[in-house]
Amino acid sequence: MASTCRAVIANLRTLQNPSFTRFPPCIPLTSRFFAVKQGFSSLRLNSNSSSFRRRSTKASMAEIVTPKSKGKVKVFDTEEDLAVALAKYAADLANKVTQERNSFTVVFSGGSLVKSLRKLVEQPYIDSVDWSKWHVFWVDERVVPKDHPDSNYLLAYNEFLSKVPIPAGNVYAINEALSAKGAADDYETCLKHLVKTKTLDQSQTTGFPKFDLMLMGMGPDGHIASLFPEHPLVQENEKWVASIKDSPKPPPERISFTLPVINSSANIALVVAGASKASAVYTALADVLNSEVLPVQLVAPEGELTWFLDKEAA
Repeated sequence: MASTCRAVIANLRTLQNPSFTRFPPCIPLTSRFFAVKQGFSSLRLNSNSSSFRRRSTKASMAEIVTPKSKGKVKVFDTEEDLAVALAKYAADLANKVTQERNSFTVVFSGGSLVKSLRKLVEQPYIDSVDWSKWHVFWVDERVVPKDHPDSNYLLAYNEFLSKVPIPAGNVYAINEALSAKGAADDYETCLKHLVKTKTLDQSQTTGFPKFDLMLMGMGPDGHIASLFPEHPLVQENEKWVASIKDSPKPPPERISFTLPVINSSANIALVVAGASKASAVYTALADVLNSEVLPVQLVAPEGELTWFLDKEAA
């Protein structure tokens, strides 16, 4: 294979001196990455009603019962409780997968999602997780330099990647030097190469890549990745990775996994916190008729969908 997906021997300088090396197309970044109780109550959502009934209040987590197609819904008293549970969920899944094979493929989004993973860089996970088998991707990315404040890569580096010993060659960032379309095509080529080499699984049902875990946030408007309400990109069903040049939310030029790729995942965790997201959460989970279908409502993975909500979002 040409330059796509090959490793480059270089070091990413520290963020105190944010001068970044330009990388060839879709290359695993070669930064030097450093090594960092819940009780249960039950909260039921009647499928024919929007009312919530809490049967026990002593615990920090409650579970909403919804129609099966909407997945498991876990509600936490605070965002801190959510972060604790999310770390355990991700670590347990990673350990299960890596006992069976040599790679654990995980996808990040931008926004507040990466901050919610902060407990993974603490004990006991920093020492118990086999980070050498993690392969990190992005469900969407802004076509900006890697040291730009809008870069999802930069956010992930600051909050997570700089604190865990994931091999540099296992982190796959876009080539931001290309156009949005070029970066999307290049990233898709990278994914196809990783499927061919068996690093990345492939859905036997759809033929799209099958990631072990996709960690995604949701916008107040119900958008996921860079799939926005009523945008034609939501309807894309052939490409693995698509480009967008007119994002309703700046910056306008981005790349994004398409919905078929998202829905081919083995596991999806939708992580949503804050009162600003409550309306979209209600639309997605309650049995109400709405003329507008939000992108988040179209998330239906082959495997398991789990919502992680704080009390404000729920």
